[in-house]
Amino acid sequence: MSDATPAHHRAIRSFVRREGRLTEAQRRALDELQARWGVPFSERTLAFAALFGREAPVVMEIGFGNGESLAEMAAADPERNYLGVEVHRPGVGRLLNLVEQQGLRNVRVICHDAVEVLRGQIPDASLAGVQLYFPDPWPKKRHHKRRIVQPAWVELVADKLKAGGELHMATDWESYAQHMLEVLEACPAFENTAGPGNYSPHRGRRPQTKFERRGLRKGHGVWDLIYRKRGDT
Repeated sequence: MSDATPAHHRAIRSFVRREGRLTEAQRRALDELQARWGVPFSERTLAFAALFGREAPVVMEIGFGNGESLAEMAAADPERNYLGVEVHRPGVGRLLNLVEQQGLRNVRVICHDAVEVLRGQIPDASLAGVQLYFPDPWPKKRHHKRRIVQPAWVELVADKLKAGGELHMATDWESYAQHMLEVLEACPAFENTAGPGNYSPHRGRRPQTKFERRGLRKGHGVWDLIYRKRGDT
């Protein structure tokens, strides 16, 4: 495809790359630690047992930000493997540093578009969970098509989850929470763990972040949605 291809033929991205400034520690992590804990993007599906050096349930987190909550979950749940996917290099560098500092052996990191990773690298029916916490809400109506949670994305996630695997989403934008609920309720591959049409009354394994606590003090809401892939799909 040439650069002259009309824009409407290009894939709609759910993110904008905001590279920001890399600290020296983040730059060092990208240079020195990515070879050990990072996973390059390719069109070949991953063999998780070889990637992590063991057989264990694999949870994929999409858009892990600065990586603190993912590292906290991995440390608290050593029986699971965690695959973090993030497009912003400062966050990737931050997580790689946390992995090294905390001696985590159950974390691997991919710096790439998560939709392309799901399509090209994740085997079907291989994931125990998919986590999507506080994705870009794209609040303006004309940008809603850029929200990552869309029917096609949900079907793709369902393909990659094992029967009984969970899709856990969280947002602090009520309109996006309503959109997530509508899209997931319409997908027959999933059942709502809180009952049809309901938000989850708890955070599940998701730790509460500093950003979240600050928002709650200001009266902001947070909505969690936890769906389980049906065993008969």
